[in-house]
Parts: sequence; structure tokens; C-alpha cells
Amino acid sequence: MSATEWFSRSVALMRPAAVAETVVAAPTGERPLRARLDATLRRGEEALSPRELRRLLEDLQGIIDPRVSEVEGGRRAKLMEAWYAGATPAQRRDLWLLMSEQFTADPEKVKKAQAQYAAAVGTPDEAAAEVIYRRATVSPRRRVLQRFSADADGIRFLVDLRAELQPHLKGDRRLRALDVEMEYMFSTWFDVGFLELRRISWDSPASLIEKLIKYEAVHDIRSWADVKNRLDSDRRCYGFFHPRLPDEPLIFVEVALTDEIAGSIPPLLDETAAPSDLGKATTAIFYSISNTQDGLRGVSFGDSLIKRVVEELKAEFPKLKTFATLSPIPGFRAWLQKTAPAEVLAGLEDPLALDPRSPKRAELLAWAARYLGREQQDGKPLDPVARFHLGNGARVERLNWGGDPSAKGLKQSFGLMVNYLYDPKRLDKHRAMLAQGQIPISGAIEDLYR
Repeated sequence: MSATEWFSRSVALMRPAAVAETVVAAPTGERPLRARLDATLRRGEEALSPRELRRLLEDLQGIIDPRVSEVEGGRRAKLMEAWYAGATPAQRRDLWLLMSEQFTADPEKVKKAQAQYAAAVGTPDEAAAEVIYRRATVSPRRRVLQRFSADADGIRFLVDLRAELQPHLKGDRRLRALDVEMEYMFSTWFDVGFLELRRISWDSPASLIEKLIKYEAVHDIRSWADVKNRLDSDRRCYGFFHPRLPDEPLIFVEVALTDEIAGSIPPLLDETAAPSDLGKATTAIFYSISNTQDGLRGVSFGDSLIKRVVEELKAEFPKLKTFATLSPIPGFRAWLQKTAPAEVLAGLEDPLALDPRSPKRAELLAWAARYLGREQQDGKPLDPVARFHLGNGARVERLNWGGDPSAKGLKQSFGLMVNYLYDPKRLDKHRAMLAQGQIPISGAIEDLYR
């Protein structure tokens, strides 16, 4: 039977073999997937009838049928991609549910392997038993994902599928198994060892520069003149690329080369400013880092990207000694409004108008220092940007009043910005401090505490 005939047949000849599953309650008012598979008639607004749902499950299981070759399995996966492209959002959700609930590891095999491992602990067979146990816990779902990934466009398909899945996770816990499995697989497929670091310049293809405009998440790019300024001679932009997504940066960083640590974003984004003298550049300022793929959420590239960029910059500009960020503080205002007494918030309607000697200004800086230098959740810095940079081994270096006077900057942090310092000699020390619950901060930040 050809792949097309296999996929297009209209009647399932028999129910698929029983697959072990974890039962998770369906959202209120919705039939559980198992009940739908066992039913005869469609009910309510269900996207697929029970017959169609059973056929889709059989088609999915056919992708990893041990009787077919890798090539045939890949063809079947490709046809499933074609079905998905024409499916409605509700039909796609049914596919997600099948992949999540119907492709779990066999509990009897897991239980048996677990017992064998427990019996082997302390014996020469312990290591081998541990490997056998881990193999038993691998779900067929993983093999399905691997078959999709074998196709040239399969990685793109899976990344887009997971991006589409993300908004549904809160409302339907049944989808979490598929999401967690995909995150695990992506962490392997997108290991930094497989990624290529490329410089993005004004001479790069227009289609790639358009992606910078589309994905810029920190400081919106307003025009082609704006993006040209960010790719000027005193700037550098680098991105990580995957061989299966050659024209799509997974993450990119924008860098300004200066003679000091920058404390304000407007001068860096000023399209009319003359380029800096590269002969005098001693400092690299990372002022924007943007992830581009929602489907790769949870897969970390930032640490390796910054390390690789530092190496590239040091090779090109040996005089560079300081590597720092100019970063937003996106969670500060919301945290302060929940945490501080009402009198602290009074008088902050127009923070940029406060006099440099104003006690209110000093008070706000002290609260910001506390937020960045002390506040943690589950042992990690509370602010998401701080969590990223401090997790990479940076330290909180300096707070900058009026660093981002834009509407977005005022809404997030009263216009405050922060520098995180990356000292290559102290990255491991700072990570160790953070692991012990101590946030690495400079003396200037510590002096702001009250």
C-alpha cells in the first residue's frame, strides 16, 4: 500500500492496539478523549467524530509502526503535516490531545524495569539496569516527533506547532505532556553545538533584516533608518541559526561599541548621531536580546550566545575590556505597586520631572536596588531580565535614572534601566553565589539599600 493510500483510507479496519495512558480530566463540559474514542456519535462542538478521531489515531500510530521503514514512516509524517495545514484550529487541538494522551510509556514495562533496577542497586548490574529503566520510560510520543523531524521541513513544522500550542496549556492540562516532551526534544535538537553564530549586517539579505524588525522585543524598530543605525559601523548584531532553519535567527543580540558603560538608551538609538570612534572603543554594550521562536520557549540560548559574541568581539577589537548590558526592568513597577506603601507611590506620576536631589528619587532608586538585589522567587531573581543575566554569571552593576524615557520604559520601571556587568573572570563565581541564594551586586547598588 502506498503512503497516500494508507493515509487516505476512510475506514479504520480495527481499533489500534491498547496504549497505556495517563488519565487527566478534560475541561468542564468536554468529554474525555478516551470517552470520545469509545463513542459512536459526535457530541456538541467536537471537531472530529469518534470515527474520524479513531482514524487519526491509527494514522498517527502508523507513523511509528515497527513494520514500516524509516523512509515510509517519514512519508506518513509528511502526509500528516499536509493534513494539519488544512485542519481547523479545533481539529488541530484533537491531534495535540491524541499525541499527548495516547502515546505514553507502557506502565507495566516501566514497573518491571523499575523493580529490576531496584534489585540491581549495589551490584555490578546496577549501571546496565539503570539504562534499561530509562529506556522503558521513553514514550512512543518521542518516536513520533523524531519521525516528523526527519523531513526537511519537519523541524519548522514542530516548532510552529508548539508555538500554536502555548496559549492552550493553561486551560487544558492534558496538553502538558506533549509540550514537555517537545521542550525536551528541542533542547537536544537545538543544542548550541549544532548552532551557527552569524553576524547580521546591513549587507545581509533584506528578508533577514525584515526578521530583525519583526522579532525585536526590547526596543521596537521604527523604520529602515532605525535598523540601519543599529547595524552601523560602530554596532554589531549577531544571531544563532540552526541548519534546518537557515534563514531564521533563533535569538539575536544587538551591541553598541562605546568608550564607557552607557546609562541611557536614546543616544544608542539616535539615528542622527555620528558613529563612535572604534579606535577608542573599550566597552561593548548589549542593549537588546530577542528570542524569535515561541515554539522554543524553555530552550536556552542566551548564555552561549553572549559568550560566543564576547569571543568574537575580543578577537575583532582587542582593546575591549568591559562587557555590559543596558537592560530594562520589566517587572519593577508592578512589583512596587503590590509591595510598597501608598506614600512611596505618591508623587511618581512624572518621575522624570523629579529633581536629582529629590528624596523621592533616592527612595525610588532604593526600592529598585532592593528589587534587583534581594527579591527572589523559588531561589531565582524575581525580575525576568535579571533572572536571565544573573543566571548567565553577570552581576547587577548600576541603576540609571531616566535610562528609558519612552512610554514603555515609564510603564515598566518609571524610566529606570540597569547595567549588568559580564566579567569573564567572575562568571562562575557569580553563578555559585546565586546558587547559594545570594544575588551578585556591585557596591554602588548595595549603597542604595535603605
